[in-house]
Amino acid sequence: SNSNELQDGCACGGCDPFAQTQRSKLQHRRARINQQINKEMRMRAGAENLFRATTNNKVKETVALELSFVNSNLQLLKEELEELNSRINPLIRVEAVNVPMIPLGLKETKEVDFTVSVQHYGEDSSDYDQEIKELMELRQAMRTPSRNQAGLELLMEYYNQLYYLDQRFFPPHRNLGVHFHWYDSLTGVPSCQRALAFEKGSVLFNIGALYTQIGARQDRSATAGIDRAIDAFQRAAGAFNYLKENFSNAPSLDMSGPSLCMLVRLMVAQVQECVFERVTLTTQDTHFTSQLRLAQEAARVSDVYSLVQQTMSQPLVKDYVPFSWASMVQVKSEHFRALSHYYAAVALCDHTHKAFLQFYVSAPSGPSLSQVLRDPEERRKLGKAHLRRAVIRHEEAMRVHSLCKILRKMDILQDVLSIMHKRSLDKYSELDQEDDFDETAEAPEIQSQTHQKPDITPPNFSTVQVTDIFQRLGPLSVFCARARWGPVRLICLQRKEGGLGLTLRGDSPVLVAGVVPGGCAAEAGLREGDYIVAVDGQDCKWAKHGEVVHMLKSCSDRGVELSVVTLHSHDTQRRSVLLSHGSDKENTRQRLLGGAKGQSSASLLNWNRKKKREGGGVTKRLGSTFSLSFGSIRDTEAMY
Repeated sequence: SNSNELQDGCACGGCDPFAQTQRSKLQHRRARINQQINKEMRMRAGAENLFRATTNNKVKETVALELSFVNSNLQLLKEELEELNSRINPLIRVEAVNVPMIPLGLKETKEVDFTVSVQHYGEDSSDYDQEIKELMELRQAMRTPSRNQAGLELLMEYYNQLYYLDQRFFPPHRNLGVHFHWYDSLTGVPSCQRALAFEKGSVLFNIGALYTQIGARQDRSATAGIDRAIDAFQRAAGAFNYLKENFSNAPSLDMSGPSLCMLVRLMVAQVQECVFERVTLTTQDTHFTSQLRLAQEAARVSDVYSLVQQTMSQPLVKDYVPFSWASMVQVKSEHFRALSHYYAAVALCDHTHKAFLQFYVSAPSGPSLSQVLRDPEERRKLGKAHLRRAVIRHEEAMRVHSLCKILRKMDILQDVLSIMHKRSLDKYSELDQEDDFDETAEAPEIQSQTHQKPDITPPNFSTVQVTDIFQRLGPLSVFCARARWGPVRLICLQRKEGGLGLTLRGDSPVLVAGVVPGGCAAEAGLREGDYIVAVDGQDCKWAKHGEVVHMLKSCSDRGVELSVVTLHSHDTQRRSVLLSHGSDKENTRQRLLGGAKGQSSASLLNWNRKKKREGGGVTKRLGSTFSLSFGSIRDTEAMY
């Protein structure tokens, strides 16, 4: 972890939720507001139902009055949450002199009970108390991740673990009794679904949100801090973009397509702003071309913030985005446009260089550009026009800033706007001659350009290695949610002169490939297709062929007790497993996790499968007996 990053907590345990840090206080307030919003919304729903159901006018009046109180409370809570979402100052270091960035708060969630999931295998959930506890502790820890690399790895660890959870316990066409509750990041409105995809999407959203917090808190007064901020905002954009492309029909507004599109563009704009800051920091000279480059970089930042502003004014996003965010974006669009005109004026008035090619969007009105550049007086007039536009833009930025109560509290932003405005005014005064009675011309728009276009960096889940918490259940290729298992049967075998009368094949787990009619195994009730999961009480789901054979041969005179399970609809299941091993968009980490994911099409929040699915060699690598013909593995088959 960098020295500029505060250590908020340990790598695997998340932050201490009871530690009274400024950040934890904000998170406690957010959780409290979310709960109050949830309560008020339930009251409103009940009151509205009563209002529709009753025919008594007096009751209607009473309910209408109650509804007005509830709506008023909801509005106050919404405003309080908006102010919380706009707390930009606590997330930046005090020594930073740059304009503040916009971070996102994490989505809050409730606890989840996973005990019901183990029942799919006919197992007693108490036998897996340790695994369930480990999963619950991991989920609890990722609710309060530290704002550093350790916190990101914690979220990714849980996200990767959800892959195994999906494969183990969530059948394609049946929902378990597990409910996932998450609160909207900006409105606090609760959503609840039984689809694991909702859990995945919410964790992925928090990965993006945590990157925004890490980016916003960097000290951008040095290039190292700027580079870290650029990396964080690019990764935040990548997380939100990945979420937008791979999840659909989100139940909460923060994960809807329009909102995610807005967030991606906001992060890209903040990257572009950081690029400008780095150019400013590394440009020590006042050379003509350096000033032009600064002007074009500033124009580029203004353009991207203008695009964010347009996105925020779209119908589905306009009423959702905090007013302070929209104000901040507009302030920055005006502020950087003003800076572009200021640097253009400096280049014109302080230098005599002739290389103005491709600088303007359109040629200035009046004399030709070559004539302007040759004539110092014409350059002064054009520079003055640029400064006039710079001052106008500065004043518009300050006006928008003054309209937002939350932005008015930001001393850093106030100072930056005032200093830049005064600098442009002072430069304008230098050029403003007493005998200059000509009307100031309109300065042309500056062609925006950047030397570094932002990258949208998708999340790389393979950097965090995880082990299946529930691996005791057996190999995932066989013991998965898609398989329909019968109950565990106990088979007692007494060895006869002809042996046990069964044929075994494969390993992990060993399959009963056949039973001899009238033999010991057939009489005991063993069937072809049974899987041996235990021998004399010793678990052998992961056992190799030779190990199981050794156990059978070592049995005493009293015989051996086998625990077996039967996979129903073997042919159907075989097809299902073969089909499920192609890669889909959500699973970009096949080699890490050992196979591709599938998700129920019945979920309200589904995987978006627009891209062509790929086949692969995953099936063979998994070693599932479902995916291999009997004839191809006769060398591992033997009769006992």
